[in-house]
Amino acid sequence: MGYPGKKRKSYDTPKHPWQAARMAEEVELIKTYGLRNKRELWKSQSVLRRFRADARRLLAESAETEHMTGHLKLEAEQILERLTSYSILKVDSNIDDILGLKASALLERRLQTQVHRLGLARTPKQARQFITHGHIAINGQKVTVPGMMVTKEQEMLIDYYGTSPLLEESHPERPAQVAKSIAGHD
Repeated sequence: MGYPGKKRKSYDTPKHPWQAARMAEEVELIKTYGLRNKRELWKSQSVLRRFRADARRLLAESAETEHMTGHLKLEAEQILERLTSYSILKVDSNIDDILGLKASALLERRLQTQVHRLGLARTPKQARQFITHGHIAINGQKVTVPGMMVTKEQEMLIDYYGTSPLLEESHPERPAQVAKSIAGHD
């Protein structure tokens, strides 16, 4: 084991670097979700790959014993609970549903995507800028990581940070629909 403070790669790169179809798909996802580079996409694909590997392992071990018991059942419930808390899976899902997930399901739960979907920013790129510049908060606490995974509970608590100039309705970068909806509440 190495030094615990050492940075390590948290993603796997594609096995073959030059595949036109895969590269076109990656570029489309990067544009859709406003990612900074392919590394961010590869990170979400690696996280999904780990969830799928765990699901396959649990299904294989449960097939040997005919049904899930003990630690297998507990581990399966923990994985499903984690994915449902992020709204990646529905509440009544089972382990088989993990195998059908796509990377876009994880990318939808990023803070950057949620800020854009909630209308706090005009584009995904602008959402990323607002987050990194400290204009976005979850439950009043400033968050500066665009790739943070947002749970269902946290999603309802996303708003502008208390000292952000974007709180003013007349701010030129503030999206029009947010200014109108907040003005209607006053």
